[in-house]
Amino acid sequence: MSVAYTVLLVAQAVLGLVMILLVLLHAPKGEGMGGIGGTATMFTGRRGAEGGLDKLTWGVFLSFLILCVLSGFGIVK
Repeated sequence: MSVAYTVLLVAQAVLGLVMILLVLLHAPKGEGMGGIGGTATMFTGRRGAEGGLDKLTWGVFLSFLILCVLSGFGIVK
């Protein structure tokens, strides 16, 4: 196993843990089945910290996905 592949796997593990923490930081979006027939709050925009948290979560997810593809296809060995 090369050094680049080891670094890739470590980065993948760290990004996975960061993604778990970011998802846990999100506020609940709805009331589940109890929210059926209620107001349409899920179509309103999120601002401030919640919007920034969404963008950060998507960025970490896309980075994690790219690293998974690189390690899965064996591009870095």
